Amino acid sequence: MSALSRRRVLFGGAAVGAGALLTACTSNDPGTDAQVKTNASGDANAAAGQKVVIGFSAPAADHGWIAAITNNAKAQAAAYTDVELKTVEAGADAAAQRAALSTLIAQKPNVIVMLPWDGKELNAAGLEAMKAGIPVVNLDRAFPSAAAYRLQIKGDNFGMGLAAGQYIGEQLKAKGVSNPIIGEIPGIDSLELTQERTQGFNNALAVYGFKVANRRPAEFTADSGQAAATALLQALPKMDAVWNHDDDQGIGVLAAIKQANRSEFFMVGGAGSKAAIDAIAADNSVLKATVTYSPSMASSAISLARLIGQGKGMSDLVELQVPKEITLASETITKENADKYAKLGF
Repeated sequence: MSALSRRRVLFGGAAVGAGALLTACTSNDPGTDAQVKTNASGDANAAAGQKVVIGFSAPAADHGWIAAITNNAKAQAAAYTDVELKTVEAGADAAAQRAALSTLIAQKPNVIVMLPWDGKELNAAGLEAMKAGIPVVNLDRAFPSAAAYRLQIKGDNFGMGLAAGQYIGEQLKAKGVSNPIIGEIPGIDSLELTQERTQGFNNALAVYGFKVANRRPAEFTADSGQAAATALLQALPKMDAVWNHDDDQGIGVLAAIKQANRSEFFMVGGAGSKAAIDAIAADNSVLKATVTYSPSMASSAISLARLIGQGKGMSDLVELQVPKEITLASETITKENADKYAKLGF
């Protein structure tokens, strides 16, 4: 599998309140400006303070979610007059990102925000920065060693699966379906995040006495989604529901469903992409819901890195320091609340 295809794709949850926070993500166009909302009223943390140089590194923006991660980080940094953002290219693989981060560490920024190619492979880079006295904000892909980061902020992959399974279970229960045929289209199966999503999904379905009838992994791309969905539809001539883990690959999934002229089931996505939210609001396809994994976490990472660099805590917490770990909740977007979440679509 190529380095490109192994790139993780994640989505969901609410941003953390810490000064000025990004509350709207970008479109799938990496060049689109992120929208920034500041909340300076009554919050001393929002006022300009000690200058903080934040180093930033994330994989190349060749996917809607990754593009939104980088755009959101840049836009959030620009919202502060006391933040200077230094970005370094992640390169084509984990080794290239390690080399770029070594150069960044040598420049001694106040804080580093890092979304690694792979948490395990970049753990050493986190340890190197922390040993050099540079706090690391580990974004999304977790480092296995707690010594490799000052703050870890990520989405809830297990929670995504739970949310998707609960929605499907409730819908089928309401329809009186007692023995449903449920399909699943995950992303790259070897990734821990995919396994966590599937585990959450299975656990939620088990509460209703349901289980997955057939599962066809894709690779977080539209082409692989179309191929996986085609195979799933052929394997299951009749289906009641399907969960597709990723809305970008969901473009291909929906194309395969349309090509097969199938509509006897409903689908839940896993993303929070603008295209998915718009389709849910229009209610003109099998896609009826999606569970979030929001790239707004990058905005929160920058805001929290600023506070760490200034030695401050979060204004809504009693503690004097930013917490060690933050996991963002996965929310369910349906036709009823699609308007509310439209501004968060990436």
